[in-house]
Amino acid sequence: MGQVADAKNNDATTYSQFACIGAGFSAIGLGATLKRWYGITDVRFFERHSKLGGTWHINQYPGCACDVPSMLYSYSYEPNPNWSRPLPPREELFQYLKTVAEKYDLPPKMTFNVNVDRCEWLEDRSVWRLHMHDRKTGKVHIHECQFLFAASGLLVTPRELDVPGKETFKGPLFHSAEWRHDVDLTDKRVVLFGNGCTATQIVPEIVGKTKHLTQVVRSKHWIYPPSISGAALQQLKFLRNHVPFSMLVQRFIVFLGAEREWRGFGMSAAAARFRKSRRERAEKYIKSLAPEKYHELLIPDFEVGCKRRIFNTGYLECLDADNFVLTDKKVLEIVPEGVRTEDGIIPADVIIAANGFQTANGFMPGIEVIGRDGETAREHWEQFGGAEAYQSSVMSGFPNFFLLLGPNAATGHTSAVMASENSINYALRVIKPVLDGRASAAEIKLEAEQAYVEEIHRDLEKTVWHSGCKSWYVHDLEDGKRWNDQTYPWSQAYYWYRSLFPVWSDWQYSRGKDMYQYKPRRTFLALLAMVLSVVLPILFSEQLRLDLLGYIPAIRSNLASVRSRWL
Repeated sequence: MGQVADAKNNDATTYSQFACIGAGFSAIGLGATLKRWYGITDVRFFERHSKLGGTWHINQYPGCACDVPSMLYSYSYEPNPNWSRPLPPREELFQYLKTVAEKYDLPPKMTFNVNVDRCEWLEDRSVWRLHMHDRKTGKVHIHECQFLFAASGLLVTPRELDVPGKETFKGPLFHSAEWRHDVDLTDKRVVLFGNGCTATQIVPEIVGKTKHLTQVVRSKHWIYPPSISGAALQQLKFLRNHVPFSMLVQRFIVFLGAEREWRGFGMSAAAARFRKSRRERAEKYIKSLAPEKYHELLIPDFEVGCKRRIFNTGYLECLDADNFVLTDKKVLEIVPEGVRTEDGIIPADVIIAANGFQTANGFMPGIEVIGRDGETAREHWEQFGGAEAYQSSVMSGFPNFFLLLGPNAATGHTSAVMASENSINYALRVIKPVLDGRASAAEIKLEAEQAYVEEIHRDLEKTVWHSGCKSWYVHDLEDGKRWNDQTYPWSQAYYWYRSLFPVWSDWQYSRGKDMYQYKPRRTFLALLAMVLSVVLPILFSEQLRLDLLGYIPAIRSNLASVRSRWL
């Protein structure tokens, strides 16, 4: 596999201008965009699994599919007119990624089955040194690069099922992300833990073949009808294949529809009314399809949007199957013959855990990243109270280092691929002075990072994610506080805007030991940035719609800030 793969047979240190940890959606997007924008092909990818694909390689459970419309869950520059469903199945997504990777000649640059253990910044040479080992042979390898990207993903490490007695069970017990394809569920008694998106996709696929299926739920989720009907999809597919620019128009319409849901995340009266309408719609939908005996187990008592919504793909319709039981009885332990609850033992031949992934301290799991002056990423985050990053991507003291889909990059309403694409575009803009030879390293200023973190967490406190429900978005800290390192409090349109127009005064560039600030030319784009800084808050601020006069000072402040930064 090129220079890096061949180097596994010797002790030589290898080098590439760009290196990326991971080979999923974000990593492939990085490789494609480097080639599209700058013609750069000197990039290497290091992936701990055996294939590319990230989430869509790891998760291979029955019914695995995306929960974002396919027209939006794809690269903007690589549209696909032939999705078979509004919410594409895992197999199509994996093939899509493989096709895009091959188009940009990325597979030969990928090394699989390697664990990156440590990354350290070498100040004297302005390079990153990666220490890794082959997962099969244990052989250690060192690689160096000018720019380092972390795209190792978040939803990759299965959460352990916290029920005592697992080791006593006499049958197969496995996590949905580690699906046992060698286990035949036909005529088996199966117990499934979980009630999130994964579980609701698995149930319709296996209930018909099992002798009996018991789903154990611990929490509830708001379930919505499918985003687009099958008939509508076929009509749209015809247009995409026969009408010029149709894919672009459809993508934009879906984007606007998704952004509309963002209005419900605030805690204003207008947002509450929006959530109320969505709640009534979802509750009516659940009651229309699910058996009445399960309504209390299915319908949440918390706000719409506090947890990620679920699109129904056949789950509600199969709950009245004769061989299916939904229960929320307290689980006491797992025993050799099944699961013991407060009501007795549920007999089981197979136990499946669809209980999600480890997300607390989940960024770059198992990787020690050491920046300037020996500070690690974990130590850096401890100063703030939890994982964070300016623009969800960068940290002071870690030059030429970027997180893709990093802290607070997730969305509760739209496509993570769009967020990833914005992160990539932002990174490739701010490193342009380095690529042009005007600097050796790019780094965010500490005061800019601190101000950003303060701003984002102040606004997160005003969102529905902090309204009381327990979700993987928000973590409980030892001091009793709660830390949200997952979600982005503003619209994805605003994230795109911030990625399109970097605040250059927040950045510093080094040339040897000298630091300087990059000042872009006064261009039409700078003037456009000024206009957008006023227009976007007007379009996306509820406060303005409720109290225009009260928002005018904020507009003036924003305009003054952009004028000082850009012109």
